[in-house]
Amino acid sequence: MVQDQILLNDWHVIARSQDLQPGTVLHKRLLGSDLVLWHNGDKVLAWQDLCPHRGARLSLGYVNKQTLVCPYHGLAFNSEGKCILVPANPDQSPPAQACVKTYQVQERYDLLWVCLGAPKQDIATFSEWYDPVYRKIFCGPYYYHSSPLRVLENFIDPAHFPIMHSGLFAHASRPELTHYELESLSDGISFKCGLWELDFNSGNPQEAPLIFNTYDYRIFRPLVAYFKLGPGDHRLNIFYTITPVDEDECVAQYWLMVNSIREVPVEAYLDIQNQVASQDIAIVESQQPRRLPLDLQAEVHLPSDRYSIAYRKWLKQQGVTFGTI
Repeated sequence: MVQDQILLNDWHVIARSQDLQPGTVLHKRLLGSDLVLWHNGDKVLAWQDLCPHRGARLSLGYVNKQTLVCPYHGLAFNSEGKCILVPANPDQSPPAQACVKTYQVQERYDLLWVCLGAPKQDIATFSEWYDPVYRKIFCGPYYYHSSPLRVLENFIDPAHFPIMHSGLFAHASRPELTHYELESLSDGISFKCGLWELDFNSGNPQEAPLIFNTYDYRIFRPLVAYFKLGPGDHRLNIFYTITPVDEDECVAQYWLMVNSIREVPVEAYLDIQNQVASQDIAIVESQQPRRLPLDLQAEVHLPSDRYSIAYRKWLKQQGVTFGTI
């Protein structure tokens, strides 16, 4: 079990709600631990993926009458994780220690969240989710062979947008980054910056002019962040979450919330986001070391790195160690 108490006691996205219909059984991995997710017909449950009898993976089993059945000897476990039937000895009560380790699950924003420890706070608030002016577009999952913290840091690094993603939503001809406020608190980091980007509302995507826009970021948790693109109260927002599979492996997914004056097809948004993710994955997976250095002397820093520097300092203050060096 991972020793990082910050991530252990936090909520992490493990799947989309739609992935787990009644009777479904899924294998997932979180913070280096194997989990089995299953739906008993009433709710989703998350357990350690290990039968206490002979250590077989319960995710290879099946759901039967609101129980999860082990594929090896057919032991049936109820929704509390207790064995209630041993087919080889149906007339005897199963041993009291024949129980599966269970974890807490919540459903929020059409996502399933799991905490492997004792949650210290609720899932991060995403108020735009309930605003009917937005179109909700799910992006991902995107798989990275890299530290989940490297991936989050990439998300909060606007200086790479016009260089690496030139022509998608920013442009290399205007790479200047304007800095505004930056505030680091015990419960997260917030900052605002300005960047030149392509104005796809101009009506001609092939010759979109550049406009200056502001990005309002908030880092809620070590692996949950958000930005609002201005100006105005309703434009475009991203609620970004990372599933820490292992120290060098993770999955990113996010909700893209759009309120545009033009009715752009969902497929057009997804095409751009998929291209952005593909470019990000190639670069982030190339970074060495794969794990995020919290020692600020380990890498060279530039003025445009003020947000990632703040993030690394905050992680160190919080006591995060998983995926770091």
